[in-house]
Amino acid sequence: MLIVGLGNPGPEYALTRHNVGFMVADALVHKHRGSFTRASRLYDQALLRIAGKPFVVIKPLTYMNASGDAVVHAMRVHKHTPADVMIVVDEYNFPVGRVQLRQRGSDGGHNGVSSVIASVGTEAFWRLRLGIDRDFGPGQLVDYVLSPFPPDKLEMVNTMIADAVTVIEQQVRSTR
Repeated sequence: MLIVGLGNPGPEYALTRHNVGFMVADALVHKHRGSFTRASRLYDQALLRIAGKPFVVIKPLTYMNASGDAVVHAMRVHKHTPADVMIVVDEYNFPVGRVQLRQRGSDGGHNGVSSVIASVGTEAFWRLRLGIDRDFGPGQLVDYVLSPFPPDKLEMVNTMIADAVTVIEQQVRSTR
């Protein structure tokens, strides 16, 4: 299985809502005592095992709007089909704390998911969507997703990240 935490590289984005996919990837790799290494100019990766089952976690270095380039490259290198891919992504239509796993669907207006669909050529991959709330007005989406979670939401965010890690672990265990 190929787990892809979507986000933007660089310290200025590290704690933003749009980087919750990176936060989940980091938590998963840390929990399983792994570490990220530079695998290509497109992504960092960690090679892990759960219950003897190998899986790869990547964090694209391409910025959100070109995430699909990293995903396709990692799929080729690790010989994964779209059905073996799980994208971990922020979702502003969900409240903070909500985690949802779906096997296919549209991009939902998310540029990172749109890039993956365009590059992979199908919508038939897993999406693990994490709520970031919808507390912004017209024309404020970009500023909102590129800002950090407010301090009063951090406990809920940490619980959501832990829940997402559990979902990924269950999914890896259930793969063939």
